[in-house]
Amino acid sequence: METNKKKLTTASGKPYVENENSMTAGPRGPILLQDFILHEKMAHFNRERIPERVVHAKGSGAYGTFTVTHDISKYTRAKIFNTIGKQTKLFLRFSTVGGEKGSADTERDPRGFAIKFYTEDGNWDLVGNNTPVFFIKDPKKFGDFIHTQKRDPYTNCKSATMVWDFWSLNPESLHQVTILMSDRGTPYGYRHMDGFGSHTFSFINAGNERFWVKFHFKTQQGIKNFTDAEAGEMRGKNPDFAQHDLLTAIDNGDFPKWTLKIQVMPEADAKTYHINPFDLTKVWPHADYPLIDVGVLELNENPDNYFAHVEQAAFAPAHVIDGVGYSPDKMLQGRILSYPDAHRYRLGGNYEQIPVNKCPYLVSNYQRDGQMTVNGNGGSSPNYFPNSFDDIEVDQSYKEPAWDFGSPVGDWYDRNAEGENDHYTQPGDLYRLMDAQQKKDLIANIVNSMSGIDGPKKDMIVNRQLCHWFRADINLGMAVAKGLELDLAETMKQMPQTV
Repeated sequence: METNKKKLTTASGKPYVENENSMTAGPRGPILLQDFILHEKMAHFNRERIPERVVHAKGSGAYGTFTVTHDISKYTRAKIFNTIGKQTKLFLRFSTVGGEKGSADTERDPRGFAIKFYTEDGNWDLVGNNTPVFFIKDPKKFGDFIHTQKRDPYTNCKSATMVWDFWSLNPESLHQVTILMSDRGTPYGYRHMDGFGSHTFSFINAGNERFWVKFHFKTQQGIKNFTDAEAGEMRGKNPDFAQHDLLTAIDNGDFPKWTLKIQVMPEADAKTYHINPFDLTKVWPHADYPLIDVGVLELNENPDNYFAHVEQAAFAPAHVIDGVGYSPDKMLQGRILSYPDAHRYRLGGNYEQIPVNKCPYLVSNYQRDGQMTVNGNGGSSPNYFPNSFDDIEVDQSYKEPAWDFGSPVGDWYDRNAEGENDHYTQPGDLYRLMDAQQKKDLIANIVNSMSGIDGPKKDMIVNRQLCHWFRADINLGMAVAKGLELDLAETMKQMPQTV
């Protein structure tokens, strides 16, 4: 009698029966080499793990939609924004930054907030964090920074000494460190935090005018954070708390939402604005560039297979669309190169053919061959350009205006030169905006973390970092020094005279 049940088959489609018992020479004899199914199962099992991401290894993701609610056509010609009410499918991956794939997702760490919009002009990857700034502003320092967040090459343990040594030697990190050491460093899952494009990007409108832009995703669930103690407790109780929280909410129909808002700066303002608008360690004050409503992002579909969708998702700031472009933000420029390179290493040269990364609209180019080419490889069409045989044309309407920065190209500029070296005003302002309890939590988290500094350079590292806290706000510096049980009179002798 025929049934609709699926037959058990090999990957090549051959039905087989014995999936639990190996073929042997007698009931107790050795296994025969000809048991192909045994070899298939073991060989595939040995290859189930792909290299984990160097950063953002532990993550969660879901599909959803972006719906336009406000007209911003005067700033950008991007088709994703061209009609109020228009919906665009997307995939969003949240992550921790420094931990391995098996680490707890409630660690004190920034959170990745990476979105892939599937637009008719190609996939747009907006790859940011839950913070508007970052620890460094030059990509040459990125590998060094991440090494300090990973494991000590001698002990193979996390090291507060490495972390604070680097931060104390790089005062531009202070703004992000202040955020990280607040309760914003331990968000209550992924649904209750904001997201940011972080970098400065550009908009280009139908008149070929350029604007500088920053992206803000404001959670509609309300901000909610763990205290340091609560986060520590959750790491032991459920290291996958954020993953479970997101998955369960969507399964239950409680779809999380974020409101997309933007800050827009006219191109000419960048030349005279008192803050370098392309410095990733700085924010644009909202009083100067207010938030403008754009639309709503909703997550409403859990992937049916974690590996296929979340683990193989590949986001790159290089992937922009017409009407959205880059800026001279040095960190953004570095990520334009490094992210696609990381994906080619981890997933292969054809990673954009994987379904979660594949553009759902027409793709026409001359990229061919390589491992795992599964899209027909262009068939019999030419693999060179220009040619006399196909009908692919260059559409000049997508051309962008050139940049003009009025300075020579090809030199090395000190990232912290005069005019670029105020690392203290914004973190100090952030501290002064906090209420009493938030200040108390921040100080306790700083003291707890800095108490882990050890070794022969301990005093030097502690005092160097204390100088930064004092420069940001003298009360903050005094409170940290007191929490570390330092001799305040002796400490003040080593502090900068300007505080």
